[in-house]
Amino acid sequence: MSAKTILIAHRLAAVRDRFAVALADARHEFVMADSAMAAMRAAEHTAVPLSLALVDLTLTSDAVGFVRSLRESSRPPLPVIVFSGSLATAADIPLLAALNVSYINEHAGTPQILPSLAPHLFPDNFNRRMSTRMSIGVPVTYRTGETLAGAVTLDVGKGGLAIRTMNPLPKGTAVQVRFRLPGVPSDIDATGRVAWSDRKVGMGVQFEKLSSTHQRTIDGFVDTHA
Repeated sequence: MSAKTILIAHRLAAVRDRFAVALADARHEFVMADSAMAAMRAAEHTAVPLSLALVDLTLTSDAVGFVRSLRESSRPPLPVIVFSGSLATAADIPLLAALNVSYINEHAGTPQILPSLAPHLFPDNFNRRMSTRMSIGVPVTYRTGETLAGAVTLDVGKGGLAIRTMNPLPKGTAVQVRFRLPGVPSDIDATGRVAWSDRKVGMGVQFEKLSSTHQRTIDGFVDTHA
């Protein structure tokens, strides 16, 4: 895989540094910014074209306009991933969805960062196996028997989700999952079964049991972003 250059725009140096370390470990380049103006300068004037922008929406009072300007700073449009904790209002979600924005948890540990970014840096290497699903990277925990593991979603749909992991469970395995969607105040718990498993990508989980409240939450989230 070739090296990429990623913009890390966040108000906190600790977050910028943690993501920079993860990218540097994989020999990617990065540009850091602590303001919306610095982020725009980096997007417009960097010597090496950016492959991806990670942005903190609290850097500006016009979150949607900021993302739109970043995307339009290059051709083809620059892919943008928003730090999920910086989303101030759920009202921005459909507007950001129209700009093909994805999300990442700014509190993700260093080992989780690269797996969550890989589908966006190297999309041709990932078979998403999507039906009507939304591409989104949020932390997810899954349990089978006494084994508990954490990973990042590739996508979420009304009937299931895909999980990025190098150690997928065998097809047919019963599994419990827990995750939280951007703008949703509580976790979603579901019981399902592994529908497909691929060591190069991860695994897909088909929901078999979840509360009506959680189903409505997922349905509303997916419909809003469709």
